[in-house]
Amino acid sequence: MSFRAFINSVKEGIKGIIRHPLVTIASVTTILLMLIVMSAFFIFSLNARSIMKKVGQQPPIEVYMQLNCPEETLAATREYIGMNPRIIEVIERSPLENYEYFKSNLGSSSSVLDSFDYDMYLPYTFNVRIEDPQYADEVSNYLQTLPGVSKVAKESRVMSVLTKATSFVNIATVASFIVLFIIALFIISNMVRISVYSRAYEIEIMKFVGATNMYIRVPFIIEGAIVGLISAGCAWVLSIIAYRSLFIKLMVGIDWSSYYALLPYKSLMWMVLALCVLMGVLIGAVGSGIAVRKYVKV
Repeated sequence: MSFRAFINSVKEGIKGIIRHPLVTIASVTTILLMLIVMSAFFIFSLNARSIMKKVGQQPPIEVYMQLNCPEETLAATREYIGMNPRIIEVIERSPLENYEYFKSNLGSSSSVLDSFDYDMYLPYTFNVRIEDPQYADEVSNYLQTLPGVSKVAKESRVMSVLTKATSFVNIATVASFIVLFIIALFIISNMVRISVYSRAYEIEIMKFVGATNMYIRVPFIIEGAIVGLISAGCAWVLSIIAYRSLFIKLMVGIDWSSYYALLPYKSLMWMVLALCVLMGVLIGAVGSGIAVRKYVKV
């Protein structure tokens, strides 16, 4: 198709939107509702994965050094831990710090440890935070090989649950997108079929004067893409406004650095916009293309 023919197809697509306002409104509303549901699933998925990632980054791995470990060995272990790209933070405790930590946990009964020789019985420890719970086994095996390490303890059950939960959220999001996409295509195809039938006489004339299949179909596809783009803009605005209101209500009294804090709406708005535009245009164009191919006998 030549550039001039494409421009004419764009003009015809815009005219089709104007000439059939009821069909256009119905199509925009249908795609809009689907995109709002998709955006809600998308925002929920991002927040769920963010919370699980932050929870999984808690110090679930604790490295116990050998008793009376020399400073040279501690320095080497400290350096090797810092070299692992999966580790994002290390909290080091000396025997004295571990002793004070234990005493603080005992509360009023802490006096039983007053004569405790912590240098003889308590080791140096490293509490390690990792970037993702799925790397727990990999990091634990790495830490176990470091010099002076006596034991590596990790919350394997917590790690396993977080990894499975993250996978479930990802699968559920993809599945919901596929289902909603198919439903939207079916509805839009039926909407476009009505538009095609209403232009049956016009299409018949175009075929009579020698218009090609592509020339007849492209205006409908462009019309669907424009309708999808309009729906995407409306869905994006409504989704961000709704999430912003929800964010303000739920974040009252919650620190921004909390592990259960929601993602700021400003950090989500452009991702939601990209999703809405991509899915809106795709649903509109593909749905129109399917309907035209099936119902326009050219």
